[in-house]
Amino acid sequence: MRQGRFPQLRLVRWALFAVLIAVIVAGAGPRAWDQASGWLRDEYERLPWYTTRITALLSYLALGASTVYGLLLSTKLLDRVAHRPISFTLHQDLAGIGVALALVHAAVLLIDRSVPYSPIELVVPFAGPYRPLWVGIGQIAMGLSLLVMLSFYVRKRIGTRAWRTVHHLSFAAFFGATIHGLMAGSDTSAGWVYAGYLTFTVVVVFLTTYRVVLAFGDRSREQQVPSPAGGRKANAGPGMLPPGEPGARTTVV
Repeated sequence: MRQGRFPQLRLVRWALFAVLIAVIVAGAGPRAWDQASGWLRDEYERLPWYTTRITALLSYLALGASTVYGLLLSTKLLDRVAHRPISFTLHQDLAGIGVALALVHAAVLLIDRSVPYSPIELVVPFAGPYRPLWVGIGQIAMGLSLLVMLSFYVRKRIGTRAWRTVHHLSFAAFFGATIHGLMAGSDTSAGWVYAGYLTFTVVVVFLTTYRVVLAFGDRSREQQVPSPAGGRKANAGPGMLPPGEPGARTTVV
């Protein structure tokens, strides 16, 4: 009897939930719509400015998370809780989302009347009208992030060594984006935004230091292991293997 009644009870619960939502919408919907439409009328010309601020913060969040996630991969701290191929894919996807949001953030400036940018000023670093130094650093950081992101798709063509070299530029991209946000961001004065920049920076610096210590430790141990011929191994340790390979530590975006 319980198994036969369960689908009916489930349907009743969903129906009651739908009725509750309908009552809430009917009661608060008109007023909320009036307030939202009034805000849109008053702030219509500032919508691009709001959009570029939101996309900037979301882009930094995604790129910062990708950087931290990549460093966690490189130190193998995530291997116990997630499979490496899945983790590497998520790391790459976060970087892609961050780059896409950064491109939207930049493109919206073309229609933002508060600080108008021309197409040339948008792509040429340090040529814009607003804080050219700090915005220029952000433009370079976005270019580096885009370059690193595109390198994923040509990795087999350029080789692992070249791909790894390009991938290391992601550190410069992260710190460039951080400086850009701190010095040119409209919301840096907000406590939670500043705390976000500070938190990501501290975590990235700590994990990077930890990764370098591990790499030197692995290399030292590998060099102390005798080879079958009685010599010593000249190969680098696991910390220096190509990212994404078995036993390798993956560099960040």
